[in-house]
Amino acid sequence: MRAVVISEHSGPASITIRDVEEPGSTHELGGPVVALDVHAAGVSFPELLQTRGLYQHSPDLPFVPGLEAAGVIREAPPGSGFAVGDRVMAFTNVGGQAQIAIAPAAMTFALPDGMDFAEGAATILNMHTAYFALAMRGRLQPGETVVVHGAAGGLGSCLVSIAAALGAQVIAVVSTGHKADFAREAGAHHAVLADDHWAASVREIAPGGVDIVCDPVGGDRTTDSLRLLRTQGRYVVLGFTAGDIPQVRVNRLLLNNLDVVGAGWGAFVRQDPVAFRAIGDAVGQLLEQGVRPKVGHRVPLDGAITAYELLESRQALGKVVLEFPR
Repeated sequence: MRAVVISEHSGPASITIRDVEEPGSTHELGGPVVALDVHAAGVSFPELLQTRGLYQHSPDLPFVPGLEAAGVIREAPPGSGFAVGDRVMAFTNVGGQAQIAIAPAAMTFALPDGMDFAEGAATILNMHTAYFALAMRGRLQPGETVVVHGAAGGLGSCLVSIAAALGAQVIAVVSTGHKADFAREAGAHHAVLADDHWAASVREIAPGGVDIVCDPVGGDRTTDSLRLLRTQGRYVVLGFTAGDIPQVRVNRLLLNNLDVVGAGWGAFVRQDPVAFRAIGDAVGQLLEQGVRPKVGHRVPLDGAITAYELLESRQALGKVVLEFPR
């Protein structure tokens, strides 16, 4: 079968597309597994980090990356809830960027009618993370105001869409006017540019402060983000795509009764399959209401290097997805 292969830690340019052996019948996360013929696989920032050996979960070289995939069931054990031919989306954890992948049955979901495989491949990692960050870690309530950094990216656009669906006023922070339009399409009520005046622009929109800041970017935005929070506001940390891990002066938290909250969905659900299903079911309800991940780039398998480079160059809008020939 054809697959994306990372064989050295030298960045996206070292990725190859080649024939590899089909996966076995067990998974590193344990439990009964299903096998699927992959039609689409997500490409995300953790996998970009894996090309340089910088992600906390990096298998021994060489390996097939791919945290999530969507396709058609080719094998499923009795009692799994799935049958051959079912359309599904799955958290594969590794190996999803191949023509055949396996996933724990407990981490596999039916692909709703009306969603294509690319949308399915864009759902689990980003939409589950966004729901976990907003509803569970951020304790979002209807009517609150949410700022989303990196709002035109794969995760950022899902944060925007889900926050809006949960009844929040959403302010997107993006780097270009084109990305501002994209964030509005995802559901943002306002969009501001991430320049030297971004915080002042947010303050004009929300003079009384905001309730939640969701930040997958990190870097030098943290202090201004904390200053924007009203009393009992929550700063939700989702990652550091800017490269720098910021430091927080905790006196600011004391004076304004603020929370700094980590939202590490992957580490959480790998240890708690029940929580994984509960988050998936909640996201499933949003999908049934018409909320969708925004797929900005559909790249054929042979263009995998281009897909990864879109992320590395910060040119990606929404989710980047690899589509497999069938």
